[in-house]
Amino acid sequence: MVSNATALGRHGLHDWLLLRATAIIITFYVFYILAMLAMIEHITYNTWKAFFQLPFTKVFTCLTLISILVHGWIGLWQVLTDYIKTLAIRMLLQLAVVVILFVYAIYGTIIVWSA
Repeated sequence: MVSNATALGRHGLHDWLLLRATAIIITFYVFYILAMLAMIEHITYNTWKAFFQLPFTKVFTCLTLISILVHGWIGLWQVLTDYIKTLAIRMLLQLAVVVILFVYAIYGTIIVWSA
């Protein structure tokens, strides 16, 4: 059994609920984008830009970005704790994943809100 050294007090139910919630948000976002694509006859740069300038789209995109990062973090945390048994290596890899996901969150938010 893997110790709970890097789980920060989380429980399996908490992760399960977060995975389901983030998957639902991501699914709704995909439907939102598909609905936009279905309603617009000709997609041009200007229509795409106008769509992403809507405040609802910006907020929904950022929420989806955060959901993807949380979903990815939980999945990678589970894989690393299952397959990397050496604590030092696992902690180093988890730190690298956290840094990368944090950079993605900042960079993605800057891109969404600068559109």
